[in-house]
Amino acid sequence: MLKKISLIVLIVFYIIAGVNHFVHPDGYLKIIPDYLPAPHLLNYLAGACEIIFGALLIFPLTRNWGIALLILMLAAFMPVHITMLQQAPMHLGPWHITPAIAWIRILLQPLLMLWLAWHWQTKQTGNV
Repeated sequence: MLKKISLIVLIVFYIIAGVNHFVHPDGYLKIIPDYLPAPHLLNYLAGACEIIFGALLIFPLTRNWGIALLILMLAAFMPVHITMLQQAPMHLGPWHITPAIAWIRILLQPLLMLWLAWHWQTKQTGNV
């Protein structure tokens, strides 16, 4: 039961996070490193990926793909979190990001990866 609830939380979290890239792009644009090209496009691609990869978690046959892609995405987002740390203290919408919060976000990435990996299926079944 705990694993089912955990999976539902992940699905909802990633889909909402992805939608947020389209609804509130300014906060994301602010933390995309300057050396990356086309920040608007990157923001929308990141949002679309979060939505798609989160949706892949729903179905047992695509769940491992969603997990693998989300873990890779979390690793790819590390420069964004480092940029946030370098810019802290800063404001992202209503949020005040202190250096401590930026460090927590960096340290949270491996925990999110482990959380996703916990749902890895050794055999694909029709069960959630």
